[in-house]
Amino acid sequence: MSGGGFGDQRHLIDSFSASFVGYWRSGDRNLSPDLERVVDYWLSYHVVKASIAAALLGVLITLGVLLWRAFVRADGLAHGRGAGLGAGRGAGRGAALAAAGIVVTALGLASVAAVMANVQGATAPLSSLLSMLPTHAPHGALADTLDQVRRQLADYPNAGDRTPPALEVMVGDFSLYHLVIAVAAPMVAVVLIGLSTVSWTRSARTAASDRRARRVFRSLGLLWALLSSAFLVLAAANASTAADPAPALLGFFGGGW
Repeated sequence: MSGGGFGDQRHLIDSFSASFVGYWRSGDRNLSPDLERVVDYWLSYHVVKASIAAALLGVLITLGVLLWRAFVRADGLAHGRGAGLGAGRGAGRGAALAAAGIVVTALGLASVAAVMANVQGATAPLSSLLSMLPTHAPHGALADTLDQVRRQLADYPNAGDRTPPALEVMVGDFSLYHLVIAVAAPMVAVVLIGLSTVSWTRSARTAASDRRARRVFRSLGLLWALLSSAFLVLAAANASTAADPAPALLGFFGGGW
C-alpha cells in the first residue's frame, strides 16, 4: 500500500532525517517532496496497523464475552455434579476459562491502545515520525537543524513573523497529534463506564447463591471503573498538551520524549 520502498528501519530513519533537514532549510510551509514521501509512507503504515488492531479487537471482544459466559456457566455445572471427580473436572475447567478470560481481556485492552495509537499516528504522521529522529545523538546537518529548532521553540510564539513556517507546521501537527487522544480517550472512558454500570447491575440482579457470577460481574465492574478513570486522566493530559504544544515539543527535541 505504501509504495515507500524503505527496506528497513535504518533506511527509514536516515531518509526522514535527511528530508527533515531539507524541509527546515527550505523555508517553505509545504512539505518537501522527499519529506512528503516519508510522511505518506508512515500514514499508510499506521492505517494498516489501525485496521489490523481494530479487527483483532472485534475478535477479542467476541471471544472474551464467550469465555466469561462459559466461566459463569461452569460454576453451575460443577455444583450440579456435586463432590467427586466430576466436580474436580468442573473446577479445573472453570480455572482454565478464568485464565483464558483474563488473558483475552488484557489483549483486548492492548488492542484498544493499539487502535488509538495508530489512529493518532495516521492523523498526524509527521509528529509520529519525529520519534524516529536520533535526537539523543545527532550529528552533522541534523545536529545543526535540531539546535535551530530548539532555539526557535524556546522563543515560540514570541518571534512573530520571524517564526519559520516549518516550525508552525510542526507545532500545529503536534497539537493535532495530542488532540486525537484528547478526543478518543473520553470516548473509550464512556464505553468503560457503561460496561462498569452494566456489570454492577448484573451483579445486583444475580442470585446470592450464584457466587461465581457475582464475583465475575463485580470484578469486571471494578476493572472498567478503574480503567475509565485512567483514560480520563490520559485525556486531560493530552488536552493540556494540545492546547499548548510548544513546551512539550521543545521537551522532545531536548531529548525528553
